[in-house]
Amino acid sequence: MTARSDSVLELLPLVFAAPNQALARAEEVLGTDPPPLHASVAHQVIGIWQRDWGDLKIALEHLRRARDLAARAESADREADVLAALGVALVHAGRTRQGLDALERGVAIGTGHTRARVLFRRAFASWVLGLHREALDDVRRAIPVLRQADDVIWTARALTLRATVHLALGAVERADADFTAAEALWDTTGQDHDKADVVESRGLAAFRSGDVPVALRLLDEAEERYAKLGTPSFMLYIRRCEVLMAAGLAPEALAEADAAIGVLDRNGGQSTRKAELLLAAARAARLAGDPHTAIARAALAVRLFAGQRRPWWETHARLVLIEARVAAGRGSGRLVADAAEVAEQLAAFGAPAAPEASLLAGRIALDLGWTADAERHLAVAARSRRSGPPLARMTGWAAQALRARAAGSGRGVLEACRRGLDVLDDHRMTLGAAELRARATAQGAELAALAQRASLDSGPRRLLVWSERWRATALSTPPTRPPADPTLLGDLTAFREIAARAEEARMEGRPVPALDREQRRLEREIRSRTLHIRGDAPGYGSRFDPARLLERLGDEVLLVELAVLDGRVQVLLCGQGRVRRFEAGRLADAETEAEHVQAGLRRLAHPGAEARLPLVLEAGRRLQELLLGPAAAHLGSGPVVVVPPGRLHRVPWALLPALRERVLSVSPSASGWLRARDTEPPPGGRQVLVRGPGLATEGAEVPELAGRYGGSTVLEDDEARVPRVLEELDGAALAHIAAHGTFRADSPLFSALRMADGPLIVHDFERLDRSPYRIILSCCDTARFASVGADELLGLVTALLPLGTAGVVACTAPVNDAAVVPLMLALHKGLDAGLSLAEALRDARAALPEDATHQATGWAFSAFGAA
Repeated sequence: MTARSDSVLELLPLVFAAPNQALARAEEVLGTDPPPLHASVAHQVIGIWQRDWGDLKIALEHLRRARDLAARAESADREADVLAALGVALVHAGRTRQGLDALERGVAIGTGHTRARVLFRRAFASWVLGLHREALDDVRRAIPVLRQADDVIWTARALTLRATVHLALGAVERADADFTAAEALWDTTGQDHDKADVVESRGLAAFRSGDVPVALRLLDEAEERYAKLGTPSFMLYIRRCEVLMAAGLAPEALAEADAAIGVLDRNGGQSTRKAELLLAAARAARLAGDPHTAIARAALAVRLFAGQRRPWWETHARLVLIEARVAAGRGSGRLVADAAEVAEQLAAFGAPAAPEASLLAGRIALDLGWTADAERHLAVAARSRRSGPPLARMTGWAAQALRARAAGSGRGVLEACRRGLDVLDDHRMTLGAAELRARATAQGAELAALAQRASLDSGPRRLLVWSERWRATALSTPPTRPPADPTLLGDLTAFREIAARAEEARMEGRPVPALDREQRRLEREIRSRTLHIRGDAPGYGSRFDPARLLERLGDEVLLVELAVLDGRVQVLLCGQGRVRRFEAGRLADAETEAEHVQAGLRRLAHPGAEARLPLVLEAGRRLQELLLGPAAAHLGSGPVVVVPPGRLHRVPWALLPALRERVLSVSPSASGWLRARDTEPPPGGRQVLVRGPGLATEGAEVPELAGRYGGSTVLEDDEARVPRVLEELDGAALAHIAAHGTFRADSPLFSALRMADGPLIVHDFERLDRSPYRIILSCCDTARFASVGADELLGLVTALLPLGTAGVVACTAPVNDAAVVPLMLALHKGLDAGLSLAEALRDARAALPEDATHQATGWAFSAFGAA
């Protein structure tokens, strides 16, 4: 073989080391009128490039031409190698029978080393088709031959594939061993695309073992590697969708799957990957609460998989289709049989999703009253509670809880729910980001609801325990402090600068599309790096003790915890040594009424809307009836702590008649109130006053407060920059921040306070060693939250409470800026006299003028915590 031949043959390994360079060189070869052997290689390189990253029709044209040229060159091994590449392309095009025939012929005519490579390609095609045992057989036959030939690249590929097949069968430890061996081999090569592929696969392995932060980090690293090569990986999108869904980020997973499908369609890419992306989109849509979209995507995926002769995949798509139909309210006896059939098929495949299908069949049967059928299916699903990754064990405990409920064993329900939620607690503690911890609780919503229903007849104290068991748990421990990552710090600084420039341009009426794009890019970078942080909490911590709560409440303070069972509000009145339960209205009606109240407060923030005051007061009365019901008559006259569910976080509680003239505070949970009550103020009593730019009143209360608090630190004008503000806030006893607040419903941890150099966001606060003991936020929308997960809140106030802050005063609605100033001055007068935030806020409301605007301003502010 000549040097020229060696040079042309080097193009084949180059296609996965430097894909675009290989493509260009192959096209150059074809422009030189090469002999059949060389032309065959060049066409094969172009075909592989188009197969994996371009147009599949063009790929098939080049690969067929390469096959014909190999036959003309009378090289059986050359023809076998091309047939293998062609067979994989045909499988990806949905022409399964033709693809397997091409691979079979390649195995038949190939010899030795070449035949081992063809066996690897056939194993890959079998994996794509979901024929996992066949894939293992072929790759096990290939690996010894490839090793004997000292073929490092193809041995590493074979080990990576074998690891991926092990993952599909749930054998995580075997997969990890193969990935480790493959990585060691890749480190000796220059195969950059293959290296990116193994990083991506390690991300999947981390996810399968339950490590979401590491999975996200590895998948992001793989994406960066692919981007440098200019080669998109649709398998990466599919895997990241799976991880995002497990992290509770289903809407993001749906958007990512849809975007990838669009790119694939525009490129004329692989129909196999399109079917898999449709399946991922269907799962994401179902988890995001959009069953009709899920039905449409899953049905199309089922048809594509069936046409591609991929029964393993088709069965998984059928499972999602059944789940979506049940979520859309289409439960029927036929669906029980369908789910049971899917469970049997998944079990025969050795698929880890089999218990999920059995649980689904049992759940549908229970809803239909078919207890014997339900028990049979649930018993099968319950076997998974003892082993496997966290979410699989939770499936088993959910099945066990449903079995106990069907058997009438309340104790059995509670035990199964406790065990299942313990599994999820352990999983959540591996997550460092507050957002992931909050969203992950959605996985336990069914168990929490089952436990609350089972405890309803066991007395209000037990219901309180279970209400607390799954309420605002993301606030139970501080998020893991972000590492001193120079890249993250640089991104935060750049984000502030870009956001400030964009805000300035918008105020001048100039369009800022480029700045907006850069701001969104930086937000994605910051959020991505934050989600990579692993949890470092040693465990879930101490359990809630109602006796301790009652002791700390004493005889004067009442804590009102609102639980929601089957859509109706249950009022748990805690205090004076006992817990009492009252039933109030429907949660949906209360949410509607709360929106009416918010609209009324927005109107009253502007002068001239006094006529609406009676309407707002009447709405407050109706809201009280829906939320407190008969409990309102039992509140006495002492201080009240309200613990609402996440979906009622925007209620202005001071507007309710029974709460209007009393000391009132709000807490995300009773446990959170206890932690705040037991938090000691820092030594020194340092006060910090911050005045941000662009305020209508220019923060008029700040100069007066500076005179009241002699020796306080005042940050304003150019000194009110984020790094300096954070430095002063860390460990302060009292902080008053007069700055524009912005709530981001789309990304609540980018909710911000506007400083001189740009936004101060939640991610900045998380870098504090200790947030201020008391914080007063005097501007609009600082107490708005996003309700996520089972019953979690994400926003500025909830970020502060786990970081050492015992009390916050913040606003739940837009307010009149001028009316805020006297409220704040009166509030600080009370604090200076030794009152708590809640006491001072009560007195400050009473001291306001009686016009509608001032009264509405007072109602819009709430005291959170216990300081």
